[in-house]
Amino acid sequence: MSTKRDAVPDIPKAADYLIASKTCELMSLQYFLQMGRLVPCISSLVHGLQRERGASNVFLGSAGETYVNERQVLSEESDRLRAEFEQALAEIHQELTGHPVSSRLLNQIASALHSLEGLGELRRCVVARKITAESATQDYSCLIHHLIAVVFEAADTAVDPTIAGPLVAMVHIMNGKEFCGQERAVGSAGFSSGRFSRALSQRMAHLCEAQERCLEVFSNFADAGSLALWQEVCGHDRESEIARLRRLSLSVGSFKDPGSQLADQWFKLMTERIDALKRVEDSVEGCFHASCIERFGDARNSLAHQETLIASLDTEGASTQPVLVLCDSGSGGNTGDAFSSGGVSQQTGRSIFDLVQEQTRRLRQMNDELQSAREALEDRKTQEKAVLLLMQHRRISNDEAHRVLRKLAMDQGKKLSDVARALVSMADVLK
Repeated sequence: MSTKRDAVPDIPKAADYLIASKTCELMSLQYFLQMGRLVPCISSLVHGLQRERGASNVFLGSAGETYVNERQVLSEESDRLRAEFEQALAEIHQELTGHPVSSRLLNQIASALHSLEGLGELRRCVVARKITAESATQDYSCLIHHLIAVVFEAADTAVDPTIAGPLVAMVHIMNGKEFCGQERAVGSAGFSSGRFSRALSQRMAHLCEAQERCLEVFSNFADAGSLALWQEVCGHDRESEIARLRRLSLSVGSFKDPGSQLADQWFKLMTERIDALKRVEDSVEGCFHASCIERFGDARNSLAHQETLIASLDTEGASTQPVLVLCDSGSGGNTGDAFSSGGVSQQTGRSIFDLVQEQTRRLRQMNDELQSAREALEDRKTQEKAVLLLMQHRRISNDEAHRVLRKLAMDQGKKLSDVARALVSMADVLK
């Protein structure tokens, strides 16, 4: 029978957890470095599907007479972009699933992949003209939504403001471009038929407003280069003609014919606008990727520096006289926590204390800078919840729920996000 006692594990020191904190930050940045390889593939695939959707709408609207070859070419291009997306995902699969950062992000990737599996059947229905242009638009839009939501969830998990900002800008320019694509489809339906019903006009108004909200948030978070590109889009001569056609779509009635010849002009102008927005989107993606690389390099160098510094402090030995250390709690008050160094030399204790304080200040500053990005994402999620609540409670469509929400905000003189937050807080009452 052994009389030796079991070995007592070493008591962890402050330095151990300081290094662990830095390592955790580095792993998070490495995660987003991997996402930086996936985001451009998502962006390109979404754009390809938007182009395919537009061609499919024209094909279905013309009873299969036009855009036969164009639709086929764009479908093949979407398949190529899908293969690139799936290849990029396969290459980073281990990194994404080995040390997952967000279950919601992984679940959204699963939803996107599942939606892509239905693309073949959707195309077969389009070719056989077993589906209306409106239904095809909805199905394509649902698939695109799942892909954009991956970027949204990535932004929602970012803990570094230099990464969160570009991602917030990215997801809002992507959504703004998607609303633009849906507006192209709705406008094409109205102009090609030679008339706009009340429902089509209301849909156009909703999509215009949705674009404006997304692009306003994008402008608040975009880098200078991307913002300059967006201002070029706004100042292009094409925009005034689009505005004229928009006014026409909102003013015509059941007995006024805007002229079906305007359908080709509308489709061409909106396609040019979507392509211009894609260039802005590419600029934001480039900023995001550059930020990931820069921050990962900085964090890696910082970790190596601290490991070297702490290792050098360990060689100085311990003191037999403990030192009392006051540590800022981070609460903003004048007092902090006090603890004994427990045998650590005064110089070493002071150095560790300074490193802990520096990390505390930096994390607090990062948290403060993240606040605006988190609020923008939270506002978006809250508005979606409020719209869903209105749809369920009043048994109305998505567009009508958005109109109700906007009217409530105008009537009360409040921000849309504040009204949405109030509605969500009353969810149990409305059930």
